[in-house]
Amino acid sequence: MPAFPFPELTIRRLGLADYEPTWLAMRDWTARRAADTPDEIRMLEHPPVFTLGMAGRREHLLRDLGIPVVTIDRGGQVTYHGPGQLVAYVLVDLARRRYGVRELVFRLEQALIDLLGESGVTARRRDGAPGVYVDGAKIGALGLRVTRGRTYHGLSLNIDMDLSPFAAINPCGYPDMAVTQLRDLGVATTPGRVALRLAEHLAWHLGGDRPSA
Repeated sequence: MPAFPFPELTIRRLGLADYEPTWLAMRDWTARRAADTPDEIRMLEHPPVFTLGMAGRREHLLRDLGIPVVTIDRGGQVTYHGPGQLVAYVLVDLARRRYGVRELVFRLEQALIDLLGESGVTARRRDGAPGVYVDGAKIGALGLRVTRGRTYHGLSLNIDMDLSPFAAINPCGYPDMAVTQLRDLGVATTPGRVALRLAEHLAWHLGGDRPSA
């Protein structure tokens, strides 16, 4: 992989962090950032939490597991975050990078597809359902908020986690959507090990020429 075309990108490793203060911090940071503020990727895991997007409907929460539900300002419906899932929050200035939201979604998905390919896992997009999928099962989710041309929220990748809470929701609003993770695909690794490679793929795809599908 060539050197990153855009070096003005800060990678932050935040470990295991509660969801709500992490969300509020990136929202507030985005509101305060200046025209020359370097973009950031924040890599972390969350304790168990369901998040419900702006268009989210409560009927997609099928059962109460005692897991907190946080209504937030990203697009999309409901998803689950928990330990063993790597989350990457992508805080970029789209005007400075000279592409729009659809292009950003393409690039984020391609970063995940390329990362998984390194482990021999073939992942694909699905029409009308952002994220990446392996044999029809979702392994990577994506949800964004864009304000004044600047993004926050981002993506998640299931690595080695308890997937059972997904059975208590319609993931991303789709009934009976299957979910999977790297462990169940025969890839033994951890979020900490994956984080650096994902950051490298994201940095390349965010800054370079449009990647091939």
